[in-house]
Amino acid sequence: MSSVGMTAGKELTGKVALVTGGARNIGRAIARALAAGGAAVMVNAKTSRAQADETVAMIEQAGGKAAVHIADVTDPRAVAAMVEDTVARFGRIDALVNNAAVRMEAPFEQITLEDWRRVISSILDAAFVCTQACLPHLVKSGSGTVINIGGLTGHRGATGRAHVIAAKSGLAGMTKALALDLAPHHITVNCVVPGTIESQRGLPGVPERPAHRAAPPPIGRRGEPEEVAAMVRMLCGPDARYITGQAIHVNGGGYMP
Repeated sequence: MSSVGMTAGKELTGKVALVTGGARNIGRAIARALAAGGAAVMVNAKTSRAQADETVAMIEQAGGKAAVHIADVTDPRAVAAMVEDTVARFGRIDALVNNAAVRMEAPFEQITLEDWRRVISSILDAAFVCTQACLPHLVKSGSGTVINIGGLTGHRGATGRAHVIAAKSGLAGMTKALALDLAPHHITVNCVVPGTIESQRGLPGVPERPAHRAAPPPIGRRGEPEEVAAMVRMLCGPDARYITGQAIHVNGGGYMP
């Protein structure tokens, strides 16, 4: 595994981060990177208990602090319980990473309203519910951070992903809105947008990569989850307090806004 995002330094010591969808892939890399920076991390998953436990074990083996909370992040009561558990375990919340998502592939005419709502809810509703639930603690932090994990197709477009693109585009817009709404509380809000990233495919919510999106970006390779995580860690740290309202792309040149 790449060591990107696992560099020395404990700039997040004393901080607490909540990472939704933290059981595998980019979410796991983010949780590990924040823990490597010194933060205590609550790893959320909806159903992937075993993989979430693996993420925590990796963090603890490296000398970090972490715990798992299983919750559906579209359910306000479940999220409230998760936030309460995080504060009970670790004392505070300084950073929220909205990473959980369901991604599906289908021609537009085959997308059902149920599919549409499921994807929109998993990405956009979940970010709303989690941010609102964490807000009192982020305010109390005095230097709170919200990171939304966007999607390249939400900026560039693609076929077969109307629901995902609508949700990820909405997340980018929500980032700008919250950056302004929460600035008086010294809370930064940014959207990290991964490009084509190596990930474990064939799992629920992780569709197989279509052939037309399999080609590497101009830099000549697909990215690693740890490279996305490194950007998230930087944005959660003390050197990024003047960065807010931005969509920051980590994509090897695959899209240049």
